[in-house]
Amino acid sequence: MKIFFGYFLLYFGAAFLFLGAFGLIRLPDLYTRMQASTKSTTLGAFSSVLGVGILYPHWFVKCLVVALFIILTAPVSSSALMRAGYKSGVPLDKRTVVNKADEFFKEDEKEETK
Repeated sequence: MKIFFGYFLLYFGAAFLFLGAFGLIRLPDLYTRMQASTKSTTLGAFSSVLGVGILYPHWFVKCLVVALFIILTAPVSSSALMRAGYKSGVPLDKRTVVNKADEFFKEDEKEETK
């Protein structure tokens, strides 16, 4: 049962990593690409690393530490990259319906000038 669950996590992670790569190719602009790639690769890498940890029990603690590191750092780094892209003027896709970032960054600039 343990081997089945380990391989299931490996294949599940590989599928999500593939979907993340597909999202990088298919989606229109920086912001949607970053969102798709971050969410899918975080779950994909997390699942794959835990699958390896389950298949090789003497590596489980190391794999758990790596998985927690991925969960903590991937969303933060993608958020910083998207913020840098927005502040440097990377345009949104023309199909974007709502842009709440303008309000957020206007408030942010007001606080910086105080």
